[in-house]
Amino acid sequence: MVPTHKTVSVQAARAGQPTRITALLEDVLGCKWSWSVLRAIHAGTVRPGQIKRAIPGLSTKVLNERLRKLVSHGVLKKTEFPKVPLHVEYGFTELGTKFLAVLQQIEALERERAQQDAPPDERAVASRRQLRR
Repeated sequence: MVPTHKTVSVQAARAGQPTRITALLEDVLGCKWSWSVLRAIHAGTVRPGQIKRAIPGLSTKVLNERLRKLVSHGVLKKTEFPKVPLHVEYGFTELGTKFLAVLQQIEALERERAQQDAPPDERAVASRRQLRR
C-alpha cells in the first residue's frame, strides 16, 4: 500500500523543516475558512452544499479547495455514494478528531486570553457566565 502523505524523518524535524503536523497547523491556522469548515463538519454538516450554506461568505471554489486540502492532510475523509446525482459526504479521520481537539484547546486559550485582556468589570461578568455552565 502506498502512503498518501509524505512522512518526515526525525532528523528533518530537528533540522527545522516542517513536520506533517506543523504543515497542517500552518495551513489551517493560516486560512480563515479552514477552521470554519472544520467547525461546520463537527456540528454535523457533512455535505458540501450544507457546509457552504452554514458559512456566510464562503465561495464554492474556496470550499472545494479547503475540503481537498483537508482531505490531503488526512484530517477529513471523503465518502462518495454512487447515486444519481452524486452524493458526497465529509467526516473526520482519527487524525482529524485529534486535530480538532487541539484546535479547540487553542480556541479555549484564546478565550482565556481575551478574558484576561478585558477590563475588570467585563472579567467579572465573564467569570459569572463560566460558573453558570
